Amino acid sequence: SFYTRRCITEDPSWSLVTVSPLTELCLQHIVHNFEKNPILNYLLPEHQKKVVDRLPTSLPLTVTANIVSHEDYWKRCCTERWQVCDVSNYGGSWKQMFFERHLENMLKFFIPNATDPKEVLDLVPLCKGYVRKLEIDQFLPPLWVDQKKENNDLSDTEDEAELGEVYMHHYDLRDLISDLPHLQELHLTYGVKSCGMNFEWSLFNFTELDCSNLAAAVKMCRSLKVFKLTRSKVDDDKIKVLARNLQHHPCLLELDLSHNLIKDHGAQALGKLISHSKIEILDLCNNQICHLGAQALAQSLAESSTLTSLNLRLNFVEDKGGEAIGRALLTNSSLKSLHLGSNNLSERTAAVFSQVLAQNTTLTSISFSCNHLGLDGGKQLLQGLANNKTLTELDLRHAEVEQETDFLIHEIVWANREAVRLGSLQHPTTEAL
Repeated sequence: SFYTRRCITEDPSWSLVTVSPLTELCLQHIVHNFEKNPILNYLLPEHQKKVVDRLPTSLPLTVTANIVSHEDYWKRCCTERWQVCDVSNYGGSWKQMFFERHLENMLKFFIPNATDPKEVLDLVPLCKGYVRKLEIDQFLPPLWVDQKKENNDLSDTEDEAELGEVYMHHYDLRDLISDLPHLQELHLTYGVKSCGMNFEWSLFNFTELDCSNLAAAVKMCRSLKVFKLTRSKVDDDKIKVLARNLQHHPCLLELDLSHNLIKDHGAQALGKLISHSKIEILDLCNNQICHLGAQALAQSLAESSTLTSLNLRLNFVEDKGGEAIGRALLTNSSLKSLHLGSNNLSERTAAVFSQVLAQNTTLTSISFSCNHLGLDGGKQLLQGLANNKTLTELDLRHAEVEQETDFLIHEIVWANREAVRLGSLQHPTTEAL
């Protein structure tokens, strides 16, 4: 019948939807074959965007790194890989964030003698234009547990320490850093973050070879402005090597060596360093510096220095060191911030700083927290502050200062802070403009 014939002749896949324009079909083809033939730069800007919006983030970096510059694509790469992505920490660039974090992850989990160094070096040509800061909060040593067991199952002895020294050298940063022309910040910790029940002190060795390699790497990184080497058991001998290589560095402005094992000889080497460099910020918090080290730093402050901030919190400088730093500040005109918290200081140091507060017009922030300045020490500081107009922060928490004295000091400091704030509103700096 007619009805049967009509059913047979109809095309069940026929649709009213129009065929895609040829441009759209071409773009789909480009996306589909992008890995083999990444022709992005030949397209019009609007077509480029359409292609990039459809590219999968799983494409090899060898294809995308030097061809795709669209921030939307790198934003997708970041947000798909990491839960927390604050692009403001990366100069507002998603591409910079991706390559910095990608390289950081590679270095954090690099195992010497197991991971192929070529994996890192192959990434350099792809990321060298974008890496400005590297924060590596763990550095893994080689795997040598089996070798230890073969050596008669040594326990915590000198033999184990020697064995550790042989096998515990970390990844050598020299080859990498020399090829990162825009690197401005390097933060390192030689240790393991999540070792759990496999804890051994040898996992936290920063060996002599590590030190000489790192010193050479930092020396050749001429664009470096911030160098942080923290929680890495850095002692005096290693500080001497680092300080010698950092002298006359053209760009280094900030040096953070907090939470290490630096003593007086190390502090003396750093005193020489700040006299022969442009360093503005030096953080030596939680080391083992006593009065001799503090006196060496004070001598550098007194002579000539670009230092604007010095942090000596949690050391052992005591009054001999505190007084020396105070006397240096009678002539120094660069230091703005000084932290002497938890250094076993007493009224003797406060007496010198009373004179400093009366004369110095550069210091804006001082911390004497967790010391033993006592009632007389507090009164000395109050006396020194009588005509001071520049100090805007003075931390006297747990310094055993009388409550009324603390209140009067706070009033003066607060008035200085308000005067500075109002002055900056009336006369904006050129930087603000």
